[in-house]
Amino acid sequence: MSETITPVWTKERREELLNTARETAQKAVGENRDLTPEEQKSIDDALAEAKTIGEKLAAARKSAETLAALDAMAPRQEDRRQDTVVAKSLGEHFVKHGMSRLIDTKGNKGASVSVPEYFVKDSADTHQVTGWTDGVPYLTDYDRTVVRTFRPRLTVADLLGSGTVSGNAISYLVEGARVGAFTIVDEAGAKPQIEYVNPTAVVDAVKKIAGFIKLTDEFIEDADFLVSEINQRLLYDLGWKEEQELLNGSGIGSEIKGLLARDIQTESGQDAADDPDAVFRAMTKCEVESGLPADGIVIHPYDYQGFRLARDDNEQYYGGGFFSAQYGPGGFPISPPLWGLRTVVTPAIAQGTALVGAFSMAATLYRKGGVRVESTNSHDEDFTSNLVTIRAEERLALAVRVPHGFCSVTLGGTYGS
Repeated sequence: MSETITPVWTKERREELLNTARETAQKAVGENRDLTPEEQKSIDDALAEAKTIGEKLAAARKSAETLAALDAMAPRQEDRRQDTVVAKSLGEHFVKHGMSRLIDTKGNKGASVSVPEYFVKDSADTHQVTGWTDGVPYLTDYDRTVVRTFRPRLTVADLLGSGTVSGNAISYLVEGARVGAFTIVDEAGAKPQIEYVNPTAVVDAVKKIAGFIKLTDEFIEDADFLVSEINQRLLYDLGWKEEQELLNGSGIGSEIKGLLARDIQTESGQDAADDPDAVFRAMTKCEVESGLPADGIVIHPYDYQGFRLARDDNEQYYGGGFFSAQYGPGGFPISPPLWGLRTVVTPAIAQGTALVGAFSMAATLYRKGGVRVESTNSHDEDFTSNLVTIRAEERLALAVRVPHGFCSVTLGGTYGS
């Protein structure tokens, strides 16, 4: 059995071959004679092998240089770890992705900085993140997975079904009244037809909500301050406008057509004592007319206050007193829901009006991309005034497929501060 010998491609082997060939040639010269055929072949073989080794070594050096260059361009291990860290809020997202460039461009007129869109995550998402390592928040890597910051209360958007869209509009059919019904039929008997009268094609365009703030060059160097400004001012104000549009938008021009502007049902309370019953009647209307059970209610803070502070003839609070719950399951509910529905208390809805509906099934809030934050110092007189304009915007559309899944309640009581 023959043994396979693996060539040795080393610098030392190449030097050994060259020395052997040199010694053979010098021996013939010293003896004043020509090379014998065997010596000539030995030298030729040694030179050929030395040449091959030289080519192999050169290729290895080239490969090593290429790998070194790639390693130099690749992020360090700690940078790769940072790249997997997801910012907990829009402000941290902007600082993470744009802070260093924002500082670098200070004083350069016409400089702009944009970061990847800030995508909204479902509230059940358990993706968490810790703070920046080494106390250095100035990162330039890009991460498109962003979690919306925690909000202290439920919002209208939280009640609605959610979806994403890549186009500029959503087209769907709003069905009319149902005619016909399923029934028991005999063998080979005629089956009843079920149809929805006059379905209406509806197109809801994607709308943009945007705004900006201005900060001085000195302020943008403070990362914590910049995070707070984006989260507390930009993001909060953006969410506030979104809530107003989802409820009250007229659908005219660039406005979203809100829930209250749709062809929804109505109900009225006679007085303060009848208002809780009116809300329940609205819940019943939603389920009977649409086949969808109500799962949420939106109410103004003053109106909710009227419900929350209502007392019986024994002067006990229906929703529980300020030390303990007199009625209900016990404990101390801070903001107990009305009739067991998820209750959004917001001044975005007019006082005296409550909205009951099957929010998650009857309507869908579509978002195109996420929240985008960009900055520039070329707006107006920013450059000469050492200011930076920071802009935030989002694109969304509201599709209400079952308008009768909602009911507007006009409250009869007068509630105030």
